[in-house]
Amino acid sequence: KNALAFAEIFHLLKPDVFIDTHVSNGADYQYALTHLFTQHNKLGGPLGGYVHSDIMPKLEAALSGKNWDITPYVNVFNRPPETGFSQFMDFPRYSTGYTALWNTLGLMVETHMLKPYKTRVEGTYELLKSMIEITENEGDRIKALRAASHEAFTAAATYPIQWETDTTKTSTLSFKGYESGYIPSEVTGALRLYYDRNKPLTKAVAYQDHYKPSVEVTVPAAYIVPQGWWPVVKRLKANHVEMKSLEKDSAMTVEVYKIASYQTISSPFEGHYLHYNTKVTAIEETVRFRKGDYIVATLQPGFRYIMETLEPGAPDSFFNWNFFDTVLQQKEGFSPYVFEDTAKKMLETDEVLRKTFETEKENDKAFSGDWFAQLNWLYQRSVHYEKAYLRYPIYRVSKAQ
Repeated sequence: KNALAFAEIFHLLKPDVFIDTHVSNGADYQYALTHLFTQHNKLGGPLGGYVHSDIMPKLEAALSGKNWDITPYVNVFNRPPETGFSQFMDFPRYSTGYTALWNTLGLMVETHMLKPYKTRVEGTYELLKSMIEITENEGDRIKALRAASHEAFTAAATYPIQWETDTTKTSTLSFKGYESGYIPSEVTGALRLYYDRNKPLTKAVAYQDHYKPSVEVTVPAAYIVPQGWWPVVKRLKANHVEMKSLEKDSAMTVEVYKIASYQTISSPFEGHYLHYNTKVTAIEETVRFRKGDYIVATLQPGFRYIMETLEPGAPDSFFNWNFFDTVLQQKEGFSPYVFEDTAKKMLETDEVLRKTFETEKENDKAFSGDWFAQLNWLYQRSVHYEKAYLRYPIYRVSKAQ
């Protein structure tokens, strides 16, 4: 409910700039303040470059004029930051990643946990004041760039759903840290990381602050969401996604995804066993939809939210957050003593199938010695095989239609 309440407030205000305030951990260094702007390549469009090359330097300069040093969020854990680090990738599960889906300029303030509370509060206050002043001066430009970014995204033929560090582009930070090393732990006897605050240092540190798309998908004209998936419909509505209900039962030619592979984390995250590295195959098929099913056009203000949640390969898709896990379970099977006769008939009447089956046995010794695997192989190619198994239940309508 907290997330739904946050969405309600966000869409009520429709902010041009969003700021979240946090406390950071992971390493020790001289800074009380660090900034975590939404990743500029992912924010994309003309707005992304503006945040990286204009807004961020202006904020740093404004705070420097108030004697507040600030650096990008120190994205390390249990290792010295002087070895270099990359910009944090704020996927849509994070507040600034979520607000970026509406081309809102997002900023996370991270104050250092080991600095005095008074210092952290004062630093946050000065940062907020500086950012408000910048926003006031740049307001018209920010609004124009937000609109331009939306137009650029919705006009594109493809949309990036996965990202990777661009190792060809590296920045250098003049980083203010402390000398560090490893000393024997008095608890475990193993070596532990140690920072010497009596030995501050300033060092040039490699900072990888550029990302590039690793997976892109074509943008459909619309998605069709069957009404039975009400938890998904509820979240689309909560995020002001425009939808139309089918007025009657209809047959439509659509693109259908099959889940080809995926992985799942071993421990729960926020109450979910998230999937990742999800890959799909696609076929075109005529599907019958029911009156009341939803057509979600992509050309609308919620374009990026739609793409990030309904494309199963996106890191924070509804699929990866377990909304469609029922399609991952095969509920139907076969009784070997009954299916034997059907399998025999299949091989007798389908020469291509028979040859493929024989080739499979010749090339796979384990398969050739496993009678159940052989029957299951044939069952998967029969008309009785469960159609819904691994079939992604959200459908894509091509722009060509």
